[in-house]
Amino acid sequence: MLEDIFQSPTTVSLFGVFVALLLLHLLYSSFSSQNRPEPPGPRPLPVLGNLFQVDLKTIHHSLFILSKKYGSVFQVRLGPKKVVVLAGYRTVKEALVNQAEAFRNIEITPLFHDINQGHGIILANGDSWKEMRRFALTTLKDFGMGRKMSEEIIIEECGYLIKEFEQFEGKAFSNTQVISYATSNVISALVFGKRFDYKDPFLNIMMERNYENIRLMSSASIQIYNVIPWIGPLLKNWRDFKKNIGNSLADIKKIIVDLKKTLDPEVCRCFVDAFLIHKKQLEDSENRNSHYHDNNLLYSVMNLFGAGTETTATTLKWGLLYLVKFPHIQDRVQEELSRVVGSRQVRIEDRKNLPYTDAVIHEIQRVANVAPVLPHTTTKDVTLQGYFLKEGTTVLLLLLSVLSDESEWESPHSFNPSHFLDDEGKFIRRDAFMPFSTGPRACLGESLARMELFLFFASLLQHFRFTLPPGVSEDELDLKPVEGFTLGPKPQQLCAVQRQ
Repeated sequence: MLEDIFQSPTTVSLFGVFVALLLLHLLYSSFSSQNRPEPPGPRPLPVLGNLFQVDLKTIHHSLFILSKKYGSVFQVRLGPKKVVVLAGYRTVKEALVNQAEAFRNIEITPLFHDINQGHGIILANGDSWKEMRRFALTTLKDFGMGRKMSEEIIIEECGYLIKEFEQFEGKAFSNTQVISYATSNVISALVFGKRFDYKDPFLNIMMERNYENIRLMSSASIQIYNVIPWIGPLLKNWRDFKKNIGNSLADIKKIIVDLKKTLDPEVCRCFVDAFLIHKKQLEDSENRNSHYHDNNLLYSVMNLFGAGTETTATTLKWGLLYLVKFPHIQDRVQEELSRVVGSRQVRIEDRKNLPYTDAVIHEIQRVANVAPVLPHTTTKDVTLQGYFLKEGTTVLLLLLSVLSDESEWESPHSFNPSHFLDDEGKFIRRDAFMPFSTGPRACLGESLARMELFLFFASLLQHFRFTLPPGVSEDELDLKPVEGFTLGPKPQQLCAVQRQ
């Protein structure tokens, strides 16, 4: 029968046309690929891709090494998934600033969807994300984010943190938890209108879950889940992660319910109140297509609470370790603080007169490199440095390579506060300093975080000399990070000796 079909003149003609069109398509595709080349990269294996060339637990480090061989724009395959990596200051800036619209979206991995379900401020895209980010920025500024009001909140929390350190009377202790409690209370004051005692179960449990989830997010099994989502229920790490998220959401929901019960539209106490009041106004005007619903409130609060705590606390922990590692730098900071501020409470307005202190804080952020890689996705077809990236391409922005770019920093792999000082000792800004990222996805809490880092850091150094426990030398200090979604230091004991 098949032979009969091909003996028909009409069928033969149609088949000939089909073959001709197929050949034209192949020729066009070949020609197009030559004119729109894809980025280079290591040769992938079938199905597995480049998984044997990338350590999933330290993927930022593996990609940084590959960038030395393949350049500032290259691609790898994580299993069957193609990922384009952008490395170096100029390339990352070109994507996030010069072509911001094309690289605006964050990649919603299966794990990110598990966290936010498409809602909230950080792990979302589209109109909902735009509106939630706009509302959060406006509302938090109204409550003093980065201004005098938040300065008073931070200074008050500095007092609690100093008292906590004083209790140890110069003996060795681990500061890992208490610093997280302090930074968490700053964002809690803005979001919930209250701070928590350092022994409060809510605060303790939330910090414990956050720390555990950051660790789980970097595990190899979770990275594989992001490539092969159906295996999730088979993985203990995934089940533990989901349980932690569910419990944290339940605890936050209880606080929101309590705030709802005492809500007074005439007295806006915090971010939650502002959201609820705006939501009620839209409902009264019969707005049926609003993004102001309970899920966006719940997930936005969780985003603010988590992001507003983790990176700032982690940077402060790194800061104390670097000062212990380099005591001569601690000496210079404390000399400057004593000369300029004396024994009074340090204020934000003092920063302009404390260039060395400010330079040290910036260098801590640069070297600590708390968020080494950011996952984005292209919103449309785009050409970057001559390479073609299709709409929907996963793009990893390697901030590690920006903060250690050898063409931008004089000694990128050393701790050197002079990176931020001119020949006269005055503070200078550096374009390649972007720990908060840049463009539409830049950290919305940057102004608050900068204020916190300065006030906490300077206040602690006014009151304490930080040293290693007796019998431990600077050479024994372990500065290798704990691998996670963010890079934090290993828990280590320090001594906080009160200054005279």
